[in-house]
Amino acid sequence: MVTRAESAAITRRSLLDAAAELLDLGGPEAVTLREVGARAGVSRGAPYRHFTGKDSLLTAVTTESWQRIGDQVHALRTDPALPASDKLRGALHTLLAVGRAQPHLYQMLFRRRGHRPEELGEGLDRVRRQLCGPGDDPAADRVRAAGRFQDEFLAIVTDLVGERNAQHYGTLLLAGTHGIAEMELSGHLGTGMLHTTADELIDTLVRMVADARETA
Repeated sequence: MVTRAESAAITRRSLLDAAAELLDLGGPEAVTLREVGARAGVSRGAPYRHFTGKDSLLTAVTTESWQRIGDQVHALRTDPALPASDKLRGALHTLLAVGRAQPHLYQMLFRRRGHRPEELGEGLDRVRRQLCGPGDDPAADRVRAAGRFQDEFLAIVTDLVGERNAQHYGTLLLAGTHGIAEMELSGHLGTGMLHTTADELIDTLVRMVADARETA
């Protein structure tokens, strides 16, 4: 027999999966609680028992994505068979893979402050943020998940360039990879005068940082 808690967990999982699918298909505009509920095959009121609105639902989707990315980077960091440069290359390709497979989700992961789903909400979403403590705050969960990725990534960078230079090169690497991903998404790479690929550019970034360490 399925308990009430287990049933609630199954419903929440179905809602998150449905929201992620709709996001992939049509971007944030395609995600509404009504459409999510219909796609998940639950009652019209069920989504509101798990999420206060579209913004809290999208925040949960991005939080789960950061958690998966963090898990992948952690696995790379703790793999004793991989050289430091291969760990770094793998971490950057983890981000690039999200941009390629789920461009709408990728852009939500890196939305600037004031344009993230948890910062746009009105009505119940805003009231919930005002009333809930840090332990029950979707936005705080998202920040923690993204922060875990950052910690894992900087640990990989530290192994390559040392602690003193990790923040500097880590920021450079993330900014470069984000720009590469955006250029690939917009179709600018591999055409016209830009006869190169995202993978080649990632390799160049890693070599530049590795060379900087050796000449420091």
